[in-house]
Order: sequence, then C-alpha cells, then structure tokens
Amino acid sequence: MPWAGLLAALAAGVLFNVGSALQALDAREAPADEGLRLKLLARLARRRRWIAGLVLGGLGFGLQVLAFAGAPFVVVQPALAAGLVVLVAIGWRVLGERVTRGELAGVATICVGIALLGWGAPAHNEALRSGASAISIMAVLGVLAVAPFALRGGRLDSAMLVIVASALGFGATNIATKLLSDDVAASHWILAAAWGAVAAAVGVAATVTEMTALQRRRATTVIPISFGLQTFLPILIEPLYLREDWGTAALVGVPLATGLALVLAGSVVLTRARSVCELAAGV
Repeated sequence: MPWAGLLAALAAGVLFNVGSALQALDAREAPADEGLRLKLLARLARRRRWIAGLVLGGLGFGLQVLAFAGAPFVVVQPALAAGLVVLVAIGWRVLGERVTRGELAGVATICVGIALLGWGAPAHNEALRSGASAISIMAVLGVLAVAPFALRGGRLDSAMLVIVASALGFGATNIATKLLSDDVAASHWILAAAWGAVAAAVGVAATVTEMTALQRRRATTVIPISFGLQTFLPILIEPLYLREDWGTAALVGVPLATGLALVLAGSVVLTRARSVCELAAGV
C-alpha cells in the first residue's frame, strides 16, 4: 500500500485548492477587459495574496512530484480531491457555513474512496508507453489549452471554451508532472527539466484562462467542470501514454475501481455545493 505517496497527494490537493482560492480572490477584482491577456497575470503578480496562493501551489507541485514517485498515477490523481474536503471544513469552521447532509455524504464518499485507492493500489507504478505517445498527448492538450488566446474576441470566444481550456491545461500539467517525477527517479535530468518547462508553460496558460473563466461565469459553473476534467480526464486517457499494471492490484482491481468511482461521485457532490464553489473561486 503506497501510503507515503498517497499522503503526499492528499497534502498536495489541500495546498492546490487553498492556493487557488487565494488567487481567485484577486482575480475576481481585476478588470474584465484584461481577461485572456498576460496583463492580467502581471497585475495579479503584484498582489501579495495572489503570490501567497502561488507559493502554496508551488509547494503542492513539489508534493505531487513526490506522490507520483511513491504511488501509481491512478491513485495520486483522484487523491487530489482531498482539497475539496478541506474547503468544506474551512467553510464550516471559519465562515460558519452550514454543512448539508449531501455535503457530509460527499465528504464521507471521498474519504472511503481514497482509503480504497490506498488499499487496492497496484504494487508498481505505471511505466511510460513511449516518448512519442506522451509527446502526442501533451501536444494535443497543449494546443487546446491555449486555443482561447488565439480565438480571443472572435465568434468562437466563449466562457465555456475558456473553462474547458483551463481544465485541460491543468490536466496536461498533471501529466507532465507525472512524467517529470518518473524521469527524476530514473536520473534523466534533461528530460525531467524538459517536462518541468512544459508543466510551467501550460500551467501559466491554464492559470490565466482559469482567472478569466472566474471573471466571466459563476463559480458554480466553473468549479465542477474545471475540477472534474483536470482530475479525471488524465486517468481516462492514461492507457494512451502509460502502461498500466492493474494485474498486481488487490482483489483483481475491484477496490481500486470502486475507490475511483466513489471519489468521482463525492467530487461531483462537493463541486456542486455553493459554499465549496464560492470558497474555491474566492467569492
């Protein structure tokens, strides 16, 4: 059971969500006409609160690299949903928000799902299928992630396009982080640096589109789509770039598959909750 990697993933999920919430507070105050422009990023980079969120995200990135080194991709990705549980707790303890039965059920479902992931995880991490497959996947996701910049101001420019592009960008960043972690473990420093550069570049684009999305649409629209895509799409397309090793999973993979389903279900419940969305979006 890859508990060390799982714990690192849980901590990363918390830092990512709290950091994003801090950044979103400043993003919503920025002028709407700066959306999809680096000018928006330059403005936010002068805000202490936004920088604090960036630092938390950076710490989360480091923990995510450690998590991928100690646990399979299929375990680390859904474990990031732990951040949603923390947002529920913050809303209750700090803001005095009432926690509904549905939200409690969502929290319990995520917790049980993560426990099943830890128990049923494969004995070995996934191996890269081929360099070409990884590059192809990243190229497609990268193009989609930056599409709103090319289409800005045109007929195809829409809030939904920006939301989806942001989610795909962060999903690509997660994949690049996994590949970076594998190359660091194998002492392939040049490849690790290359994947780090890719993760940083796509991450910057995804950050700008996410901040723009929160300017254009309500948090209750942005957060569920963004979280669901960036967390679970990389798992869905994982066989395209990684060789899975589910054969060594406990009980023929039943606990692992059940855990994935439970985390997904719990995440859907929590990302649809108004209090969680508003916290995540800095409202």
